[in-house]
Amino acid sequence: MEHRKKCCSLVVPCYNEEKAIPYFYREIVTVMEQLKEELDFEVLFIDDGSTDQTLQLLHALCNQDRRIHYLSFSRNFGKEAGLYAGLNKASGDYVVTMDVDLQDPPKLIPEMYRIVKEEGYDCVATRRMTRKGEPVLRSLFAKGFYRLMNRISKTGVVDGARDFRFMKRKMVEAVLSMSEYNRFSKGIFEWVGFRTKYLSYENEERIAGDTKWSFWNLFKYSIEGIVAFSTAPLAIASLGGIILCGIAFIMVLFLVIRALIFGDTVSGWPSLACIIIFLGGIQLFCSGILGVYLSKTYLECKNRPVYIIKEER
Repeated sequence: MEHRKKCCSLVVPCYNEEKAIPYFYREIVTVMEQLKEELDFEVLFIDDGSTDQTLQLLHALCNQDRRIHYLSFSRNFGKEAGLYAGLNKASGDYVVTMDVDLQDPPKLIPEMYRIVKEEGYDCVATRRMTRKGEPVLRSLFAKGFYRLMNRISKTGVVDGARDFRFMKRKMVEAVLSMSEYNRFSKGIFEWVGFRTKYLSYENEERIAGDTKWSFWNLFKYSIEGIVAFSTAPLAIASLGGIILCGIAFIMVLFLVIRALIFGDTVSGWPSLACIIIFLGGIQLFCSGILGVYLSKTYLECKNRPVYIIKEER
């Protein structure tokens, strides 16, 4: 009895990547030819509301290669929405998520497939051993974020982890079952579990185009991860309130005792004003933490779609 050849779906989010797509296509064709005896392939590009010629390039690739497909969003919904849409659309027995800028080397896919096939893993993920080529400040903040996440969350995130993963269908279905609006895929991949092996590689430079991840965007993304997988900030805010109440009580006792022994004085009002401002700042900070969690809950309750498709092929 002849066995059906398994299919592998490649999910590739794109946002204004007209310069990188031709390079990526050449690299991925080489990989698909290398594995054509064992796997059928489909490449699913997710056009995340691009404003350049990305969509036109995808039209051309679809016309020349039947393995190429695309989804085009009605606007820019973000990479997380692109990944989720791609996983929803992918039909393969295996699914690979990766970036189009070749910072996720396609040449690793044959080895990832071998590990899943021969070693019994459900997923092969990747991590960068170094951050060569990145700004120093950005690298320091990234390392700090991973350390913080692993201290305050039960869902650990591997330092340097990429979204470049080779997954079996059962893991993909588990990820899709988490249909939350505020998505942090690195945490979701870890939360669902399954046997995962990490491949380490040297940092690769972007092949063409400009990165869409500014420092501010990365900072907001890190807040998304912390809020999605930890309630520690709320506990810290509560603990801070208890500590400050204790300090305030001690200070009141001190002032009463000093007044009884030395008499009341009116000196010290500048320091008192500083203390009031400091405590007001702490209160606003704690209210801000609560507000972030509340806003995420508010967005989830609206039950809006994670993305809207304008065109697909």
